[in-house]
Amino acid sequence: MKPNPALAGLTPLVGDWVMELHRASFLPDPETKLTGTVAIDWTEGGAAMVMRQGDREHPQSATWIIGRDESDTGYRVMYADGRGVSRIYDMSFDWPQWRMWRATADFSQRYEATIDDDGLVVRGYWQKSFDAGTTWEHDFNIDYVRVRPPEGP
Repeated sequence: MKPNPALAGLTPLVGDWVMELHRASFLPDPETKLTGTVAIDWTEGGAAMVMRQGDREHPQSATWIIGRDESDTGYRVMYADGRGVSRIYDMSFDWPQWRMWRATADFSQRYEATIDDDGLVVRGYWQKSFDAGTTWEHDFNIDYVRVRPPEGP
């Protein structure tokens, strides 16, 4: 397949990362830090992007597939993890801001991250809402530190 030119703006995310999950509301001790690996790369010759996270233990393994319709300004993210959870998020990426969100009546989420000027660290956090986005609470922080630089599609 040919690369999707609508995804070219995501090139700064491509690479291998160390992930650190912390300040998690779902862990017994909020000071606990979980680390794992994340690999972000092109798939199908650049037709989509895939983000593979963690392993079978902690943090939970997950796969994110990112795509975009060339006539749309937003991205779509299909998510599945080792728990059997699957979700679809909307996403925006406008350097240095990276955002994802989903809105459902029973469980909404939003992610906001900032990429450092040198592109080596992404610092972000997730929030959750159980009332269709009327009120939000902190869920967890997640930071990514680059270990392999980006490559073209």
